Amino acid sequence: MFLPRIIPVLLLKGKGLVKTVKFDNPRYIGDPINAVKIFNDLKADELVFLDITASKEKRCISVELVRAIGDEAFMPFGVGGGISRLIEIENIFKAGAEKVILNTFAILNQTLVTEAAKVFGSQSIVCSVDVKKNLFGKYEVFTEGGSKKIKTNYLDLVKQLEDSGAGELVINSIDHDGKMSGYDIGLISSVSQRVNIPVVACGGAGTLIDMKMAYKDGMAHALAAGSMFVYHGPRRAVLINYPPKNEVMGIFNDNIS
Repeated sequence: MFLPRIIPVLLLKGKGLVKTVKFDNPRYIGDPINAVKIFNDLKADELVFLDITASKEKRCISVELVRAIGDEAFMPFGVGGGISRLIEIENIFKAGAEKVILNTFAILNQTLVTEAAKVFGSQSIVCSVDVKKNLFGKYEVFTEGGSKKIKTNYLDLVKQLEDSGAGELVINSIDHDGKMSGYDIGLISSVSQRVNIPVVACGGAGTLIDMKMAYKDGMAHALAAGSMFVYHGPRRAVLINYPPKNEVMGIFNDNIS
């Protein structure tokens, strides 16, 4: 049967891995290269690394770190954080990444997406959109690590990014980030219905059941999570983990594919 990709999202701050709640209060959880080695052993489908302070600090994610990850990773991986120029994208691919993940600079300058897709192919260009509800329950898009609101309607934006050449979208709920209480299914579903490219759900997963719901009801093509893969137990002890394939099949194998 078809199984959606299940993707650990690892956040970088400086040279360490951190985990946030609602994009705030980053907690140090370990060394990124050690995490890659563990995910190798656990046979993760794919990894994503995001430098959460790069855009604010007007810099690109470290190519040296990307190269170190590429030297260790057995699985495909994508990286994001402050990427604003074609030369940076080229250097990241040369360092071993299969995908680049564009957020702030792609949203503010969609020409970057178009140019990158033409040069490197849409399949390797991913756009990430961070969304939060306002006091009236309406979704709003934020850039620079969730710190700056933009005026563009989120559904108009995702369509614009698709039309610009993005091959995949990561839709991240700021409200659900780190809560481990489930995805924002309404958000994921609305985006999935608006575009024709794959949508990756992110923000809020705590169990495989949450992922199944985002796949079945949200129509997500892939399921991404952070806390679920770095914490264990109610006290959130740090423990890198990833579900075995037979466990995933047991959850998803009920004729929903």
